[in-house]
Amino acid sequence: MDDWIDYYDSTHTIYASKLHRDLHFQLIARDIIGYIASPDAVVLDYACGEALSAAKVADACGKLYLAEPAPGVRGRLIARFAPNTKIRVRSLEDLRKMPEKSVDLAIMNSVAQYMTSEELDTAFATVRRLLKPGGRLIVGDVLRPEVGMTRDVIALLRFALTHGFLRDALIGLVSTALSDYRQLRSRVGLQRYGEAEMIAKLAAGGFTASRAHFNIGHNPWRMTFVARHAFSPQ
Repeated sequence: MDDWIDYYDSTHTIYASKLHRDLHFQLIARDIIGYIASPDAVVLDYACGEALSAAKVADACGKLYLAEPAPGVRGRLIARFAPNTKIRVRSLEDLRKMPEKSVDLAIMNSVAQYMTSEELDTAFATVRRLLKPGGRLIVGDVLRPEVGMTRDVIALLRFALTHGFLRDALIGLVSTALSDYRQLRSRVGLQRYGEAEMIAKLAAGGFTASRAHFNIGHNPWRMTFVARHAFSPQ
């Protein structure tokens, strides 16, 4: 995961434009809010990235923890949300210091693909310790082994056409093909999981899980899973 952390901590070109970036985070925030069951809920966004729309998520819950491994991104999060008393920024290491059973909802969106299988198991164990009885873990934007990059491109172009940044998206695809991202993706790769494989992996981590009807974000060919403690009430 370290190579990907360094990449996202750099000046990257993963977004085609400011509009693309802003819409991306707005859509994720909207989908996360849909999983918040109570205005008093404590929510953890694990490896949250820039989380530009986190204030909207915070408005819908009692407290929001933004856990981010990249130090540069984490610094920007602290500066951006310092005035918001409902948002706390943490490193992944800081999560070990949080009390057990203190989180109602944990989100891991677009994270699993950047971790080794062992790193993901460790992340699941951390989240499981933090979740309250009845709490949920949402694992979103999971890449499927049978779905290649072409579907990612189609999903992006559809999103761009709908929201008016198609020209920027086309230019961005060319830039990405020539960028460090493409080289890193070829060298390090991305982890992919089938539906049954991810459910089994979550079960091995002490969760019962099922696939959600809709993925978090704009890409319908990726998967989201809803998981609970294996002993938690449904």
